[in-house]
Amino acid sequence: MQAAIIFFIENFTLSFFLLSLIFGTASILCCKNQLSKVIIIDKLFAYFLLFNIGFSYLYNFMMHVFFGNIAAAFIGWSPSPFQLEVGFASLGFGVIGIISFWSSIGFRAATMIAPALFLWGAAGGHIYQMITADNFSAGNAGIIFYSDLLIPIFGFILLYLQYANSSAKPR
Repeated sequence: MQAAIIFFIENFTLSFFLLSLIFGTASILCCKNQLSKVIIIDKLFAYFLLFNIGFSYLYNFMMHVFFGNIAAAFIGWSPSPFQLEVGFASLGFGVIGIISFWSSIGFRAATMIAPALFLWGAAGGHIYQMITADNFSAGNAGIIFYSDLLIPIFGFILLYLQYANSSAKPR
């Protein structure tokens, strides 16, 4: 059990992604009599945003602000005052991720853009650290690195599907 908890915590981006799929699927199954493509996409996207942007970034906020030394060691870095800034940026992303659960497609699009740019920038930083500092720590080159690349892609696919299957198009 301890190993599972450690895996969940150290690989929180994968953990929240899996939780978004579980809760999204459960939500879909609860309304099986009223299922449509639009409802399925909406529920998957809503839970994706709630867990992968909302809860994931709130977790990131707590780790960088309150447990900065642990977060830095996991990434393979020395503690830095910039962690506080990353933490508070994560707080902002987390809050909009939670709000987007109940929001329109326009708000959801905005919710995807800023964190996606942050994650892709972080992935670039991870690559730089792998090449120049030989930093292959789990928090730099492990699941975190791959999720920095793939989570935004999955989110943009869901955003596109919601847009393409919605009658309420933004202006």
